[in-house]
Amino acid sequence: MEKDIGKITKNDTTDVILRVDDFGGRKGLTIREFVTSERYTGFTKSGVRILAPDFDKFKEMINSITEEDLKEESSAEPEAEPETVSQGNEEIPDY
Repeated sequence: MEKDIGKITKNDTTDVILRVDDFGGRKGLTIREFVTSERYTGFTKSGVRILAPDFDKFKEMINSITEEDLKEESSAEPEAEPETVSQGNEEIPDY
C-alpha cells in the first residue's frame, strides 16, 4: 500500500516526496528526493524512512518547531571574518 502525502519542490529538477508505504512488510513514512532530468527520472538514494512505531515521536519533534525557530536572523552587523594564520605563502583561516 502506498499513499502519497505531498511534495515540496527543492529545485528545477528535484522534488521531495512524502509517502506512507509498506517496505519489507513494515509500514512507515518515507521522505525521498525524486529527480526528473534527461539522464534519470526517479527516486534517489537521498531520503529517510520513519517506521510506524516511531511516527508519534517524529510528529512530536516536528510539531515542537515554531515559526520563530524558522525565522531567518538578520543582523545589523556583518559576520566577522576569521583571523588568518600565515603558513608559507598561504593564509589559512584560524577558526
